[in-house]
Amino acid sequence: MQTVTIGKLAKDIGIGAGALRYYERLGLLPPASRTASGYRMYGSDAATRLRFIRRAQALGFSLEEIAELLALSDNPRARARDVKRVTQAKIADLEQRIGDLKRMKRGLATLEARCSGHGASGACPILAALAREDG
Repeated sequence: MQTVTIGKLAKDIGIGAGALRYYERLGLLPPASRTASGYRMYGSDAATRLRFIRRAQALGFSLEEIAELLALSDNPRARARDVKRVTQAKIADLEQRIGDLKRMKRGLATLEARCSGHGASGACPILAALAREDG
């Protein structure tokens, strides 16, 4: 099996070497083998795993959720329903966050509409609303 240094692997995947070391510390990436001089050397399986991590992050999975998905992927006895459960939970989380963002946007749009954008900032209704004590 061909091995590559941390710098080459990081460059090939498009992440920093620090991120690679961080994933290794979290257990998302198995510890690299070391040369006699202490350099980390990674096999081709590390690149595959890092691509998995990057794709999962792009879909919004947290590192904790990615660890769970990797554990399921690594376990030959794991069931597809468990992977689906993790994915369904992420979808529900995203739906909640989208709802929260829409509420925030409506609130900001209401505040923005009240401000003419003219005059001193002390008279701005946006700042007044943010400073109110009633929550």
